[in-house]
Amino acid sequence: MNKLGLITKREYLTRVKKKSFLLVTFLTPLAIGFMIFLTGYFASKSESKALSIVVLDENDILERHPFEDKFLSFEFSKEPIDSLKKKFSSQGFDMFLHLPKSQDFSAEKFNVNYFSKESQGLGILSNVEKHVAKSIKEYKLQNSTIDRAEYEKIKTRVALANALIDEEDSEIEGDRTSKYSKQIATGLSFAMGFMMYVVIFVFGGLVMRSVMEEKLNRIVEVMVSTVKPFQLMMGKLLGVGAVGLTQLLLWMILIPIIAVIGSSFFGADIAASSGMDPQQAEAALGELKNQGFDINELIKEISALNWFLIIPVFIIYFLGGYFMYSSLFAAVGSSISEDMGEAQQLMMPISIPVIIAIIMLPAIMNDHHGSLAVFGSMFPLTAPILMPARLPFDPPMWQVFLSILIMVATVVSFVWLAGKIYRVGIFMHGKKITFKELAKWIRYNY
Repeated sequence: MNKLGLITKREYLTRVKKKSFLLVTFLTPLAIGFMIFLTGYFASKSESKALSIVVLDENDILERHPFEDKFLSFEFSKEPIDSLKKKFSSQGFDMFLHLPKSQDFSAEKFNVNYFSKESQGLGILSNVEKHVAKSIKEYKLQNSTIDRAEYEKIKTRVALANALIDEEDSEIEGDRTSKYSKQIATGLSFAMGFMMYVVIFVFGGLVMRSVMEEKLNRIVEVMVSTVKPFQLMMGKLLGVGAVGLTQLLLWMILIPIIAVIGSSFFGADIAASSGMDPQQAEAALGELKNQGFDINELIKEISALNWFLIIPVFIIYFLGGYFMYSSLFAAVGSSISEDMGEAQQLMMPISIPVIIAIIMLPAIMNDHHGSLAVFGSMFPLTAPILMPARLPFDPPMWQVFLSILIMVATVVSFVWLAGKIYRVGIFMHGKKITFKELAKWIRYNY
């Protein structure tokens, strides 16, 4: 046991003290925050691109029913169409819109032609389409027998509210979560599932490369003279796992801090770059609130999540998934030589369940208590990804405990099988390894 501790300590300290570990650990949250900032910044820049458009409206609809948009400016012209086609860009316009005459205004679809100096994005074209459609709609409404006041009353927006949230009768059973909590849970479940996917491949691959390097350098043959091969493998798994857990905990602390700091420092710059003054920003927030978005309610729902269950259970699945797959990666690393193609062949069966779990994630988030979700969170090879994805949706506790029990039993079995392969594989050189050969190694008695 003392030797196992020494090996674990060596693996942990060797990797934690590396500059690469420190750079990845501290630069990754900064990179995430910077990417979020850049996404918002460039989105605001793209939206703030003002277009100057000349319009030839042969039906005199748009000029009589104008619309306002701070990113689109319109000028109406009566010049012949052939003339406008040739010289609209030389007159300082970005686009030329042509609304042909003699169209059926009772039809649902109305054709509008455009000519553009440069290629325009889909967002800009959709914005122009939306405004032109609004003007034509106003024209149709004005020339119809429909009363505008009655028409405005027809407009309806439905907001589903869970009545059980405010229900005081505790005997009524059912879901008491709001739409906000479901949205937060969906984002959190995807984040945790994807994080497990990354952890399995990154740290599992790290274990495999470490085993391969020691085998190819023949260092392992010196090390096994003083420790058992199984102890060496377990020390490597524990050491690298502790490195991964350290990195994960630091990210859980650093990423929220950087997100808060980034929003306070960069939020004003993004608002300024988009040309939005404080009053406009306040009006935009008010509009979002009218549409059902409330930042205070969002914060309240985030605080209401069962973090005392989510965080500890996620760490359990983090360790379980890591040991399950890293033991298999260690077995693969010990059984191959210099041929990386051989490693890819042996890694394929290990990778398939992880990829299937990621493919299943959207279905799990849409139906988090269905049969597919229950099976995926119980099956040990997919449970480390899919059960954490279900945690924000409060799955039954018996399913969580049963899934953990099955996963632990699978981890013990996989580590035992990997240990048997590792004992033979680290001394094997110059021989192409097949799955049949690996099965023989497992059956060896020694």
